[in-house]
Amino acid sequence: MTDSLSLSLFYLLLVTALHIHHVHSFTTPTSSSIPSSPSHVSSSQSSLKASTANEGTIQVPRSDGSTHQLSYRIARPMSLSSRQAAPIVALHGGPSLPSDYLYPLEDVVPYRSILFYDQLGCGKSDEPNDISLYSIQDSVADLKALLKKLGVRRFHLYGQSYGGILAFEYMKSVACENREEEDDDDVKCLSAVLSSAPTDVPQIEKDFERLTKELTLPLSGDDDDDDDDETPIATPNDAELAELFRVNHQCRLPEMPAPLADAYANAGSVWRGTDAICDYVARAPPEDASRMPSSMILRGEYDFVSEDSVEGWREVFNTPFLRYKTLEGCSHHGLLEKGQVYGEIVDSYFAEYD
Repeated sequence: MTDSLSLSLFYLLLVTALHIHHVHSFTTPTSSSIPSSPSHVSSSQSSLKASTANEGTIQVPRSDGSTHQLSYRIARPMSLSSRQAAPIVALHGGPSLPSDYLYPLEDVVPYRSILFYDQLGCGKSDEPNDISLYSIQDSVADLKALLKKLGVRRFHLYGQSYGGILAFEYMKSVACENREEEDDDDVKCLSAVLSSAPTDVPQIEKDFERLTKELTLPLSGDDDDDDDDETPIATPNDAELAELFRVNHQCRLPEMPAPLADAYANAGSVWRGTDAICDYVARAPPEDASRMPSSMILRGEYDFVSEDSVEGWREVFNTPFLRYKTLEGCSHHGLLEKGQVYGEIVDSYFAEYD
């Protein structure tokens, strides 16, 4: 059997998605209790309340001269240019975990238009096989192209997990262009929420190893020193360890919610997971850069993205208006765990900067 503790973080989460009905012995959390029923969305609830949505595609270029298709979805498109409640541009994680699992934002953030899109390499967007066509910088350029093509001028930025890294790099790129964003005709990010987004990927890989080891400790029978106890040590297989990890640190619901399972089913395979960005550490913009938008750093109490992993945002944002919020009882996917509470936090924060 594969050494479970050597598995990559993305691989373990993918194993979880593939075995959501397979695990039997190790589904009980080893820390605090898990909600007996979902607070917002369950594996049987995938319908959305938003009454209208537009879908489409744009073409994005690469340095080799090729062009590729990005797929987007706009919930409540009639509000895309609202001056009272600016739209949200939602950036999914992974890399290459498509937007399906973020669609419940439509249910818990009322009235606002929300722009979702699948980044290159996953979901309904193209997935070129040449790995050189993928990078964080390319993804930032794709986001700028999408905003320009759709005419999105004023917006709030929301990034979940890796999407938070992409949100930060977008804001830093704009700040480095030294734009005086006071002209109403300029594209302007009003504020941002970075949800469960690490500043240091090597750090979360270390945290992942620590957390997986902690999950196996209660199985070893080390609670007593009775030498006569010959009970064999229970070692979880990959699927069992993945489910243990999910239910403790990824999504603390009894079953994998359908939107998250759908996202893993449509995940990319060329440029994906923490392996694709294994060396990423956030860096501050240069001193002469413009001020970045006010932002909130949001994470779950039991998130595998630890407090240490998010603390670094204080050092790299060049704005004094940085707020931290921890969601009690949640892990990495607070939107799916406590949707109404999560939505109220995100919407009320954005409302401060409309």
